[in-house]
Amino acid sequence: MNNNRAFIHPPHLSKEKSLKTLVENRTIYSLNHCELNLFETYESSTLVPLKFSDFVVTSMLRGKKIMHLFDEPSFVYLPGETVIIPSNVEMKIDFPEASKINPTQCLALAIDQTKINSILQFLNERYPKEGKDQFWRLNYQKYFFYNNEELATTIDKLIKECMSTSIIKDVLADLTLQELMIRIIQTQTAKAIDEDLIADPKNPIIQIVEFIRLNLKENISMKRLSENACMSTTSFYRFFKRELGISPTEFIINEKMRCAKKLLKSQSIQINEVCYLSGFEDCNYFIRLFKKHEGITPKQYQLLYVN
Repeated sequence: MNNNRAFIHPPHLSKEKSLKTLVENRTIYSLNHCELNLFETYESSTLVPLKFSDFVVTSMLRGKKIMHLFDEPSFVYLPGETVIIPSNVEMKIDFPEASKINPTQCLALAIDQTKINSILQFLNERYPKEGKDQFWRLNYQKYFFYNNEELATTIDKLIKECMSTSIIKDVLADLTLQELMIRIIQTQTAKAIDEDLIADPKNPIIQIVEFIRLNLKENISMKRLSENACMSTTSFYRFFKRELGISPTEFIINEKMRCAKKLLKSQSIQINEVCYLSGFEDCNYFIRLFKKHEGITPKQYQLLYVN
């Protein structure tokens, strides 16, 4: 469901008279260390090739694409989603629904590799990660992910700075590029944890996540978590927020929601059972929180899985 995706505010579409082509019409904003490309497509087309010589962060803004990438199965690409692509990798794109009244719009932010290297070096020197052989680095295996609020907000800022006429826009863009790298790495880590794909015993965050998942039905205090991680409460909070971009409390609630959604796929289970098995003590609070997170009630979610 789209409720778990944060959306980027799309820039205005080009005026019709300024369009050079109806397929991947391109508007470029060049800065010292990055280049913002805005692509718009106004007619249905298939297997349109696109390749950049730099690392690229792409995000859908309007409409729908089908992406063909890395010789893997094609996938639907929608607003609220981001894909990162290494340099010199060709993507091919279908636009099955594009039209003049329903155009697609996508951004592609190309970033100099030297700038990326300097950002990662700065983070590893000034803000080293906990654990042996743990570093700030991009994971090219996690190239597709949903935007969270922090990532969407950062990309919004970059769009604004790239399109600005301010004489200091390059300085502001450089600062935001650093934030963007942090948000992407945090999002990739969270995605791997969500999919149970991290199996690195050297990474301290894995031990904490496993502890939380094993004790969801208990009242997990910050003091207990920090003791388990052998850190002070303040150090633990900073460590957790740095790794995943959210607080321990937010993560625990997300894990409880994740557990509840798994349980709700069974038609025989009662809502109050789901509430307690997911670690909530108050059923009314659980229902309100579930609706806030998913946009529908637990019962409505459960009915989605009725055969």
